[in-house]
Amino acid sequence: MDSTRKLVVGAAIVRDGRLLAAQRAAPPELRGGWEFPGGKVDPGESEHEALVRECAEELGIEILVGGRVGGDWPLPGGHVMRVWLAAIAAGVPYPREHLALRWLEPRELYEVAWIPADLPIVAAVAKLL
Repeated sequence: MDSTRKLVVGAAIVRDGRLLAAQRAAPPELRGGWEFPGGKVDPGESEHEALVRECAEELGIEILVGGRVGGDWPLPGGHVMRVWLAAIAAGVPYPREHLALRWLEPRELYEVAWIPADLPIVAAVAKLL
């Protein structure tokens, strides 16, 4: 990957056939939109380490990282997101940095207003549920 592009990781957390969606609190232009939990990979951190750290910070849970969903998903600003399926190993998700969390059945996936960049990823995850 081009070193000028910032790498973002996301977790498609699935439990009992349902997907966990998180409602953004910030920045103002994305507030209220729904997304996959995750965030930027810090220097010296592996993608999996970043994903585990972000889920602990944002949701207060420990995850088990599974298979990757698709390839590199483009984000605004030249960033790229990589998404993995994940399962909760310990804890109960709590919206520490989000407005709300919601477990979505496959038929409910499009009942929330996903951030536009996440919509193709939702479609890819839907095929796996």
